[in-house]
Amino acid sequence: MSRILVDGHGGDDAPGIVIDALDRIHKEYGDKLTLGIVGQPDVLQPALQEAGLSDAVQLVAASEIVDMCEPPANALRRKKDSSIHVGARMVRDGEWDALVSAGNTGALMAISKFILKTLPGVDRPAIASMIPSEGGRTLLLDAGANVDSSSEHLTQFAIMGSCYMQAAEGLESPRVGVLNIGSEDIKGTDVVKMAGASISELDLNYIGNVEGTDLFLDTVDVVVCDGFVGNVALKTMEGVAHFLMGNLKRELTGSLMAKTGMLLAYSGMQRLKARINPSEYNGAPLLGLNGIVVKSHGSADALGFSRAIEIAHREVESQLGTRIVESMNKWLER
Repeated sequence: MSRILVDGHGGDDAPGIVIDALDRIHKEYGDKLTLGIVGQPDVLQPALQEAGLSDAVQLVAASEIVDMCEPPANALRRKKDSSIHVGARMVRDGEWDALVSAGNTGALMAISKFILKTLPGVDRPAIASMIPSEGGRTLLLDAGANVDSSSEHLTQFAIMGSCYMQAAEGLESPRVGVLNIGSEDIKGTDVVKMAGASISELDLNYIGNVEGTDLFLDTVDVVVCDGFVGNVALKTMEGVAHFLMGNLKRELTGSLMAKTGMLLAYSGMQRLKARINPSEYNGAPLLGLNGIVVKSHGSADALGFSRAIEIAHREVESQLGTRIVESMNKWLER
């Protein structure tokens, strides 16, 4: 049984959204999951009682909160009894299997890396984000943890991403590509070209360089890039999605004829909305840590946060860390 601990104070609308997500997960999974929430008891206990979750969710006490804009170094050094600190220590000590937080990304990464360390063979953890595509889902990493990465780091990301898609999505041989400005081997920076050469020597289903247009096509399952490029790409996708949906809504409600057409196409519109709903893809694993930590978007709703909890559950059940270590060892021994 997976034991999932969530940060009660992370995110824009905590603890309300976190409590709502725990309620959704408890109703869906029942006794199949052990759920916990870490944070200030005087804030969280009444909220649990009001939601009727006092018996279903264990409360772990932490006296401090990491602010969303707080410098990671300050959170790491001065707030050692914060919900993130306490949660990471609980995972390290084996009391809980995973930590899920919608809090400060930099602080979550810094604290988790300091307390949990990295898996053997991994130099830097990576934030892995799932995005919708014609093939179902595509994993993009790194999505913001490392703004500058060496070719060795990108190679490690490729290994971890492939392992994740095998474990979490059930793909037997995930297609791995390096995000570049062209598909030709001569394109890109020296780091990207060296990474491509290194990944091509691995026992991975490497398909070569991919471009931004490939992210949404049934072309690739794992896209590797540094955190600067990945974060810009991810935020651009989110902006385009909001732009398109907003403009589409305005156009379809602008006249009586348009409204009539919208009613006729309502079911199709609902399916499209569900398919590109960011909440359905929320939850970014911090791959490479010696413990499971999942980052939820700070503005996630209850559905989105519950999806992040489900991702943590799948990582625990699939023993993802063991798979990554085994793959890393093969790479190091070659």
